[in-house]
Formats: sequence, structure tokens, C-alpha cells
Amino acid sequence: MDDEENREEPEREPEKGRKRKPNKRRRKLLGMALSAFSIIILSYIAITLITGQESVFTHIADLFRPKMPVVLADDLFFDVGRHKVYANLGGSIAAAGTLGAQVLDRGGAETLRDPLRLSAPAIDAAGAWAIAFDIGGTAVRTFTESRVSASVGANGEIVSASINGNGWFAVCTQEGASYRSIVTAYDNGGGGVYRVSLATGYALRAALSPDNGRLAILSLTDNGSRLAVYGLDSEEPEFENNYPGDLILDIRYLPGGEILAVSTRSLIVIQTDGSASELFGFDGGRLGGYTLSDSVIALHLLDYGIGYSGRIITLDPGGKLLGGILTDKAVLSMSANGGYLAVLKSDGPAFYDPGMNEYMPTRDLAAAAGATQVLSLGEGAFLVAGDHLAEVFTIGGRGIDDSGD
Repeated sequence: MDDEENREEPEREPEKGRKRKPNKRRRKLLGMALSAFSIIILSYIAITLITGQESVFTHIADLFRPKMPVVLADDLFFDVGRHKVYANLGGSIAAAGTLGAQVLDRGGAETLRDPLRLSAPAIDAAGAWAIAFDIGGTAVRTFTESRVSASVGANGEIVSASINGNGWFAVCTQEGASYRSIVTAYDNGGGGVYRVSLATGYALRAALSPDNGRLAILSLTDNGSRLAVYGLDSEEPEFENNYPGDLILDIRYLPGGEILAVSTRSLIVIQTDGSASELFGFDGGRLGGYTLSDSVIALHLLDYGIGYSGRIITLDPGGKLLGGILTDKAVLSMSANGGYLAVLKSDGPAFYDPGMNEYMPTRDLAAAAGATQVLSLGEGAFLVAGDHLAEVFTIGGRGIDDSGD
């Protein structure tokens, strides 16, 4: 070919007075795409409103919304029926009752409400996740401060349930006719990921490890307590520990993957290979109550005899004794969080540091009359609550900055 044939012609200028005709096909396709996008957005918003879940737009808006400190309320109104139970949930407070679950921020503003029927409500929380369930029933809900994440109907009567810091949870149930114990593990969306049916023993409690890889099951047998740990990729337990003649009441995973067990005789730490050692012995005292946190462990140890004579002691996570006081009052509730301890005794609430030095609140304790539970909120704030009250007491008298700074 000649060079002249390969030479591109220069682009011609449009003639004056002559308009380009728009590409009708392109405009039509663009209009259809915009319409489809609008339908998707409207549908997403509708689904979000119906299900009560957080939308991505809320998170985007939060990036530009200035964070304001939440002023701590003097009292909180939880409207979830009777038999209320409470737990810390991130920077908020969760409650479960016979009419469902509810979350309030520390200023008293509601961030979540989930109506459901719970005959015997119970609650557990870890970090930003909580689980509400019905002991003896079948209803289970998991949620964060602002959305319900999973709703499960158990296949048997619920004995207990727990949740880890990733929102994965374990539920112990018992089949009515066979009295067989079943433990089911779920991911944070409510999908079943593992199931164990115990041939012998009665499952009291189960816990999922911080990495979601292991399931620890505490059961009661004819010979005492048994702790079995299963990897979620195997049907056989990695190890089983038996405690003849001893009664283990509770288990929880520690951040490093070890298990802390609370027995009637002592605190026990079980390593990842199954080896166990005593963290703290009770020296013949009877365990009247306890509370576990990442920084403080508090125990109510009763003397053998008549009445409530005994002591309340605090330990660090390594089992070192931090402090203690003598008491002759019944202890109704204890809660440790953020280096502060709340104790509800028969004559009213009291507040302590880890060394059991007592703080005086800024409000008159008469407002706590009728309380059945205490919840340490950290930052020197405490919730003293019951079915008809939820009063907040502080030892510093200042608001809590929820800005995350």
C-alpha cells in the first residue's frame, strides 16, 4: 500500500450550525443502569430498616460525624420485662429480660431493641458481642451494640450458652426424652460449625477459644467433673481431664488459649496440651461467689460454720493475692471490670479498687434500695440494678468519654 493510503486523515471540524446527534443507544443503556442501581439501593435500605441491621451508609456517615463524649446518666431505663440480667457490651450496657434484649449507651440512649420471649433470661458478653438466651427454653440471640447478628432455635432445652470475642458462640442443650447432652458451636452469623453429643455426663458449660479453633466442654459425671477439649476439625477430643470428687462450676478461655476453671476447692489453669496446675487454693474455705475479669479475679470465700462469715479476696490473673476484707454479710452479686470491683452485700453496694480499698460514691446509696445485681462499668462507674431500678454510681463524678481517644 502507498503511504498516502496509510496516512490518517485529520479530524474534521463540525460544520457551523450543525449539531451532533446524541447516541440514543448509549443514553438508553445509561438510564437503565441508573434505574437498576436506584432499585438496588432502595431495596438495600428497605431490608436494613426491616431487619434492624446496620447499613454501610451508617458507617460512612460515622467517619464524618464528630465524636462527642457521652455524659454518664444517673439512671437507665431498661424496658425488657422481668428477671433482668445485665452485661457490659463494648462501651454500652446490654440487658435481657422476659420481653427480649436491649442495649443502652452510657448516656441512656437506646441503640438496640430485640423483642423475644425468655422465660428464664440469661446473658453473656465478650468484647463487642453479647448473647441472650432462655434457660430451659430454645431461644438464642447474639448481637452487638447496634444490630442482631444471629437468631437460633435450639433443638433441646438450653442449659447454658457463651460467646467469645469474635461473636462465635456455643450452646449446651439437653434432649428431653433421652436426657442426652448436646453441645453445638456456631459462627458469628449463626451457622452451625460443630456438634458434640455426649455419651455420658451432663454438659454444664462450653466455651470457644479466642481463635475459634477449639471447643471446651465442662460436664458433670458420676465421678465428678470432666473437661474435654475438641478441635473443630476433629471428631475426637484433643484431651480429657477428670476431676474425681471435685465440682467445677465454670470455665473460660484466657487470651493465650489456656482455660481457667473455677472449682469448689480452687482455681485451676489448664494449658493447651491438657496439663493442669492449681492457680489458687481456697484453704478449706467454701466458695460463696466469684467474678472473673481480664485484670482482677474476686472470690467470696465462706468459713465453715453458720452464717455468712468469710472474706472477699482479689487476685491478679497470675494468682497473686492483691487484697482482702472480712465480711459477715450475704454477698448477692459481684462484678470486676477496668480495675474496679463492685460488691452487692445484704446491707447495700460497696465499691473497691483491686487492693480492696473502698471508694465512697458521689450519690446517696439509698437510691440502691431493692437492688439484686451490680455491674462494674469501669472508669469508676457502677450499675446497681434490679427489676425496677438501674442506678449508676460513680466515685469520680465525671462523664465517660466514649470518643475512643
